[in-house]
Amino acid sequence: MSIPQSVTYVYVREPVALQALVASVGAAARVALDTEADSLHSYYEKVCLIQLSVVEKHYVVDPLAKLDLGELVQALAVKPLILHGADYDLRMMRASLSFRPRGEVFDTMIAAQLLGIEQIGLAALIEAFFGVTIEKTGQKSDWSHRPLTEKQLSYAVNDTRFIEPLAERLAHELSERGRLEWHRESCRAVVESTGNDKLRDPDDVWRINGAGRLTRRQLAYLRETWRWRDEHARRANRPSFKIFGNQQIFELIGWAESHPEEPLAAGPKLPRNICGPLLTTLDEVIRRASEMSESEWPEQKRRDRGAPASAASLKRMDDLRARCAHLAKELGIAPPTLAARAAIEAVARSEARTVDEIMESGGLLRWQAKLVQTCIDDSTAS
Repeated sequence: MSIPQSVTYVYVREPVALQALVASVGAAARVALDTEADSLHSYYEKVCLIQLSVVEKHYVVDPLAKLDLGELVQALAVKPLILHGADYDLRMMRASLSFRPRGEVFDTMIAAQLLGIEQIGLAALIEAFFGVTIEKTGQKSDWSHRPLTEKQLSYAVNDTRFIEPLAERLAHELSERGRLEWHRESCRAVVESTGNDKLRDPDDVWRINGAGRLTRRQLAYLRETWRWRDEHARRANRPSFKIFGNQQIFELIGWAESHPEEPLAAGPKLPRNICGPLLTTLDEVIRRASEMSESEWPEQKRRDRGAPASAASLKRMDDLRARCAHLAKELGIAPPTLAARAAIEAVARSEARTVDEIMESGGLLRWQAKLVQTCIDDSTAS
């Protein structure tokens, strides 16, 4: 497929253009799909733009234009789709439009991983395969803001106009290496996982990265500060990190614990937006946390690693990790692509032998389990 240097597209904001697009999708063999959301600018993130490339024609659909997208969603659901990094787009489409694909999904990012390509970002792949450099200036745009500029729309179109020819090239290489079934299984797993909600225990949702290093008293400060931040982020419909960053929370916790009697004004420098009611309520939160009794402090949570591994189990883990790493190198893929370290250790610990046992104990896909099984068989034979 040839790729023109310049591109024209249809900006779908009116019912007539939408009906033409639905007809085009209905007649297409497959569709390239991407989305833009406002997660960097809103607490309640949503799909703000849908980009589609259909039979070398390109469309940018505006979900905020008060169009009824029901027919388009139904048409897309039954078509084979091509996406890059499908997990996020499918989750967003499900959350915003109740969209679930029933056709086959081809994820170009997964394909690149299975081919051992190091730079798997879309822009890097486009440059590597087609010698075209695309700008990244639109990545942090507020896609919920209207009107969108011509530069933003051109950036959005670039996210799909290269995907189908890229998928063709990657599929050819996967086929040559006998890895198409690996890819199909991996893509099916992504589609399945995006149909499930990622639920977190409300008692643990405030445990941000780094919380495991804190004492119980420090955890009390963290929990109260996180809840304060979340409440204000919800009210303002802004991402939590734009209210107060995680690193800033940790710095405040360290100071507050060692200065329980001092006002917040004497503490570390706060972002400029922490003023007025925000500053007052944060001061109240810090004071409340400082006055909590030990019985009110959250419990520390350590990952349950089970009983200490025996010397024989440790040896199996080391041996299996080494053999899997060696096999990954031979295949030209990154070791975590073959199997994550935690999965390998779980397999070794369970002494799994069959493919089904390896899949269950390590949470691996079948193609991964088969490769791990060869490493186990090699270890047993040596």
